[in-house]
Amino acid sequence: MVWIGLVAARHLFHFGYKPNIFYPKQSKKELYERLVIQCQSLEIPIVTELSNSSLTNDNDLIVDALFGFSFTGEIRPPFDEVIQKLKVTNIPPIVSVDIPSGWDVEKGNVNNHGLKPSMLISLTAPKLCANYFNGKHFLGGRFIPPGLKEKYELNLPLYPGTDQVVDITDLPSEKL
Repeated sequence: MVWIGLVAARHLFHFGYKPNIFYPKQSKKELYERLVIQCQSLEIPIVTELSNSSLTNDNDLIVDALFGFSFTGEIRPPFDEVIQKLKVTNIPPIVSVDIPSGWDVEKGNVNNHGLKPSMLISLTAPKLCANYFNGKHFLGGRFIPPGLKEKYELNLPLYPGTDQVVDITDLPSEKL
């Protein structure tokens, strides 16, 4: 999911925000390297160490895109320390993309090791762990072909107008 965080930083910059990227373990995959180059060309700061001083009111929010939905097992260094620092801060709020970091994709925040974000943005469709999430919940990505919706029996909400995101906070999980 790191690539989504890099793409989000780029988009936030173009919408007039001043993102900072925390990228502790950089990938050598070409996709990631190209996204880093794009962010660097926009002069978006990229740091590899997360200090307590970077978790301040100077930031509007933290976008959590450390792990993807395929994450399994124990949280290993350097991410274990990062998760602990993020768990004890309540400023700024944390927005997780697709699945909060450290959560099991189906069972949620097993053993309370993962983050507790105030907002979740599910991509394509909510994952099963979203049933254990309490907070603002949005769905993004209105690009699923009708055939896939039918095949997987997805009951996705309608997106208003041309919006790419829909608030599903108050929808019962059986409606999704």
